[in-house]
Parts: sequence; structure tokens; C-alpha cells
Amino acid sequence: MHPSVSALIRAAIEEDIGGGDVTSLYFIPEGLRSRAEIVAREPGVVSGAEVAAAVFREIDPALEVETLIPDGSPFERGSVLMKAAGSTRSLLTAERTALNFLQRLCGVATQTRRYVQAVQPHPVQIWDTRKTTPGWRLLEKAAVKHGGGTNHRMGLYDHAMVKDNHLAANGGLQELQAAIHKMRAERPGVRVQLEADNLKQVADFLTLDGVEMLLLDNMTPDQQREAVKLVNGKFWLEASGGITLDTIKDVAATGVNAISVGALTHSARALDLGLDLY
Repeated sequence: MHPSVSALIRAAIEEDIGGGDVTSLYFIPEGLRSRAEIVAREPGVVSGAEVAAAVFREIDPALEVETLIPDGSPFERGSVLMKAAGSTRSLLTAERTALNFLQRLCGVATQTRRYVQAVQPHPVQIWDTRKTTPGWRLLEKAAVKHGGGTNHRMGLYDHAMVKDNHLAANGGLQELQAAIHKMRAERPGVRVQLEADNLKQVADFLTLDGVEMLLLDNMTPDQQREAVKLVNGKFWLEASGGITLDTIKDVAATGVNAISVGALTHSARALDLGLDLY
């Protein structure tokens, strides 16, 4: 597990427990042992199972934890996703934090799967964005992959995305080409992508060297289709901007290579999961 995820788990536990779980300490006998199941109250796609298991083990290494449905797998209402056994106090102390991770990440994976299914049979990738919960990016982007989506850039360090504000600040095409050449020389492994707001920009960007992708921002399907014809395979084309489950199939039919959807992460609803003790 990545060190940042382990640190996030510890921070979440500290946030919840603080000076101790007073309910369990005073209302649950010390030696009592129980078994527990995490049960789905609605269908979805699993993500975060190992994170939830790590929460239980961080609370009490003596707990026996078993993941029954692996990340990326679909489940139905009533499915048992995980089992745990051991100290009743430990199970109840870990319950909320484990569920917080699991419900949130299953929600992202399930949301992503809906978008992936919505574009079928078109061969277009569904990309995530940087619109993630602070501190949760690795987990939420993993959940996107579990749902069948594709991770775009992880951060500002691994992919150059030259957007409208960058273009406004840096001048015209000559300055843009010089900056691309400089970055290519100093950061040869980093991809370059330019944001185009209209078809004129698409045509202008075709004159540049060293560009691999264009982002077609807030264009209509007709404009996207025209951009696909203009580019004719020279660049990888990503469509973005207010695309919903109701509109995504029309965008997929234009011939773009990828569609990025911020809603995969920023608007995913936590799934209804519960821990049942027995």
C-alpha cells in the first residue's frame, strides 16, 4: 500500500477515535468477541476493499479480515463484500472509518462503470480529472480504474495541459512553440496537451510540433466531429466540459479518442453499505 494511503488511513482513524471510542469502552464488555459482515444495500462495483481491510487491521492487528469480492467486481444488493472477526470493541471502533472509505470508493467505481457502459459500442476511453478529494487522489483514481475508466494525469507533474489561462498569459503561437520545444528538451517523457475552445484554435495548433493531444473544451458534437476531421489522426483528441450520462453517447459517436468527466470523482454518491454484527 502506498505510504500516502497508509498515512490517510491513520489520519482518518485518529480523526474518528481521538482519545478513545467511549461508547465501545463503556458499553461493550472487554472480552466479547463477534463476527461481522459488510453487506451491500444496493448494487455496485467494488473499490477500496483492501483499504477497508487495512482500517480493521490498523485498529486491531488481531482481527481476522477477509475480502470476499475483489476490487473491480460488480455486486448485487445483499452481497457480502467483506467479513471480519475478533474483538467486538475493535470491530465497532473500525466500522465507520472502514465504511467511509469503502462506500466512497465503491461510489466512484460504480459511477465510472455507468459512464463506461453508456458509450458502448464506441471505442472511446472514459478519463478522470484532477477534480478529486484532497488527499484521496490515488484512491479515487484507482476506483476509476476499477470501474473501467482510464486515469488521465495524476497531477501537475506528469502531463503538461496548456489551458486557456496559460495561453492568455504566454502570448501567441510563436511563444507556445518555443515553450513546447523547451519542455521537450528538458522533460522529454512528459506529454504535451493543448486546450482548444474553438475550431480555429484546432487549426492553429495543427501547425505546431511536439504536441500529442488536444482537449476540445465545451464544444458541441458537431464541432467535435469537425475537429476529428481537421486533425485526421495527428493528435489524440479528448472531449470535455459538462458531459453527462444523457449526452455522452452523442459525444462518443463523434470519433474523439477520450471523454473526460469530472463527475466520476467530484459528484459520485457514496454507496449504501452496512456492517452487520452477529
